[in-house]
Amino acid sequence: MPVAPVRPPSPPTPDIPAVSKIMTAAVAANRLPGAVVVVGHSGKVVFRRAFGVRKLAGERGLDGAPAPAEPMTEDTIFDLASLTKPLATATAVMQLYEQGRLGFDDPVQRYLPGFNLGNDPKRAEVTVRMLLTHTSGETGDVELKDPWGLDAPDRTEGFRRALTTPLESAPGEVFRYSDINFILLGALVEQLTGEPEDDYVQRNVFAPLGMTETRYLPVAKVCGPHTIRGAAAYWAPTRVTECAAGQWDTNLLPLIAPTAWDEENPGDPSRNPDFGNLLRGTVHDTTARRMGGVAGHAGVFSTASDVSVYAQALLDRLAGRPSAFPLQQSTLELMTSPQQPGHSAGQLDAANAAAAGEKPERHPAIPGQNLRGFGWDIDTGQSTTRGAVFPIGSFGHTGFTGTSLWLDPGSDTYVVLLSNAVHTRGSAPISPLRAEVATTVAQSLGLYDSARPGG
Repeated sequence: MPVAPVRPPSPPTPDIPAVSKIMTAAVAANRLPGAVVVVGHSGKVVFRRAFGVRKLAGERGLDGAPAPAEPMTEDTIFDLASLTKPLATATAVMQLYEQGRLGFDDPVQRYLPGFNLGNDPKRAEVTVRMLLTHTSGETGDVELKDPWGLDAPDRTEGFRRALTTPLESAPGEVFRYSDINFILLGALVEQLTGEPEDDYVQRNVFAPLGMTETRYLPVAKVCGPHTIRGAAAYWAPTRVTECAAGQWDTNLLPLIAPTAWDEENPGDPSRNPDFGNLLRGTVHDTTARRMGGVAGHAGVFSTASDVSVYAQALLDRLAGRPSAFPLQQSTLELMTSPQQPGHSAGQLDAANAAAAGEKPERHPAIPGQNLRGFGWDIDTGQSTTRGAVFPIGSFGHTGFTGTSLWLDPGSDTYVVLLSNAVHTRGSAPISPLRAEVATTVAQSLGLYDSARPGG
């Protein structure tokens, strides 16, 4: 069996009892197996706790045999899912903007000619800005009903489908969250840098921040004892390869929270060699998995501590404090403010005025006014993670597996909640839980004149 790396324990933090109560109750109610929550405020980690388990009792362990439950630990590595979009891909795109290698209002076809081989005048209108703000007109995802990429990963086919999927609506017309937008942005990063996205972001985003526990886990770069089934990698003692630079070692697997069972069944389970197995260290997102684990929209794995490092460095850079964040302050201000087509300076004030006194909260605060930064959510139907205290103008993102990050520069606060909620079959979405945690954090810290619990 693999031996997990020994990590030095993080320094203890005070408890935020109201947050611990919420999370303990959520685990007891089977809303999720477990989670790690980290809260930062005024430049310090003020709360860090693990709750529940990362693997349920009786499920198969790494050796394939039924095994006891595994307690959740603060150093658990999670499949970040769509947190990949802002942390990796959007940050990389903003670096290319800083270098003068792209413009936000440049047409996508300038960088990716395969996006408009038919010279469609509508596709010619799609810009980098529209991809970053989910206003391109793209539909949600590429076609997945046939078994491409299941026998073996096929990145070329994934990119081809992203480049050629017909638009669902006119460019710039509506906000529609779409993984295709960020698959294309990942392709753009690779086109302009001449290297795979995982290599680029590892060297230019994660390494400068000291995020040593954050990486893509591509099937093509696995080493140590392992086996490969279709597009998924697993621990197995029968195949051992020495690890070289840029690879990842299966000794990490004991620390990785499993997500869901691989149930991709495009008409015939036999077309998926991994069908019926528990994904652990292989990305949960179907498209990213079929593309080999590296894509612009999903594929990054990390710990709550590493995500908090990113969050604190971002807040420090925005505030003009010393920071290793790999973007300039002015670039980061663009990234984290409304940038969707038609954005204006007064939209945040108008949204906050509309939200005042709204019970329950409405998302977005002004119907039809969806506010997105370059990779970050500000005020859309997905903004429930903000909770009821942090203002509109704070920003964040979620991941389908059960991950989220919300940041508020105004109070110098961030909330990281990483879980493998999809591991609990049939559980309700955890959006209300994310909102409850964010609200309780703000109240417990006494932010924006909110009442402290019991105060």
